[in-house]
Amino acid sequence: MAEHAEETLAARLVETYSDRLLRLAYSILNSVPDAQDVCQEVLLKRLEYPGAFENEKHEQAWMVRVTVNACKNVRRSPWRTRTVGLDAVAEPAAFQPEEGGVLEEVQRLPAKYREVLVLYYYLGYDTNEIGEILGLRADAVRTRMSRARMKLKHILEGLGYGRLSG
Repeated sequence: MAEHAEETLAARLVETYSDRLLRLAYSILNSVPDAQDVCQEVLLKRLEYPGAFENEKHEQAWMVRVTVNACKNVRRSPWRTRTVGLDAVAEPAAFQPEEGGVLEEVQRLPAKYREVLVLYYYLGYDTNEIGEILGLRADAVRTRMSRARMKLKHILEGLGYGRLSG
């Protein structure tokens, strides 16, 4: 009976969170294999977490916080490399990051700017929630967002976005 409950929980977690966590991890790490590893690690941590959450929103916040922390650990790791095994090249990944456009330019921003933009615009967190997730004050989050927007605006204008034609 406990095995069935664990399988049901695992299926629910994958269905509910895997895509969102993978996109978040990719937005921070800029590496599909690293993002997949982090996503798997976070889902396993949740399965091992003995506590219950008050509601789905609390569970989601926990999952996002653990994902961000796992990404930070990967970025700090001296073992992190950008090489990919031959088997990864032979088969296309199920998750393919979008190419071109604004999202590609967001991916080129430094990680501290990428993560606040992704949490705010793509995952819908407010600045207070982002501050809790990243361990920052809300005003620091707003400052990072402002700087990220300015950098992104400058980059996009340089690429011809936002110019009036005529």
